Amino acid sequence: QLPLVESVGGLVQPGGSLNLSCTASGVSLDQYTLGWFRQAPGREREGVSCISPRGGSTNYEDSVKGRFTISRDNAKNTVYLQMSSLKPEDTGVYYCAGCLVRTLVARYDVWGQGTQVTVSS
Repeated sequence: QLPLVESVGGLVQPGGSLNLSCTASGVSLDQYTLGWFRQAPGREREGVSCISPRGGSTNYEDSVKGRFTISRDNAKNTVYLQMSSLKPEDTGVYYCAGCLVRTLVARYDVWGQGTQVTVSS
């Protein structure tokens, strides 16, 4: 299990930007493929983006391509999600978790508390 902790999300206006981070205590993340998932009200959780251990491979869900950027700093044991041009449909609880780059599927069925992102005027 990965004890991942997401940063605090927030409320942002449509078209705005927000950055999320994910880290862990006591576990080095540099061996893990990690990513971001989100769950909107009334919808199933979906993969948003995933990044390989050294950052050489990334993948994005179609609706966020060109707007979201995933990155990682293994020296800081942190994975980031930069979100820009946010839309109301990006609203949801965002989770950091282990994933498979090619399919954006969660590798482990283990979830933290997540962080709420609300895009609204």
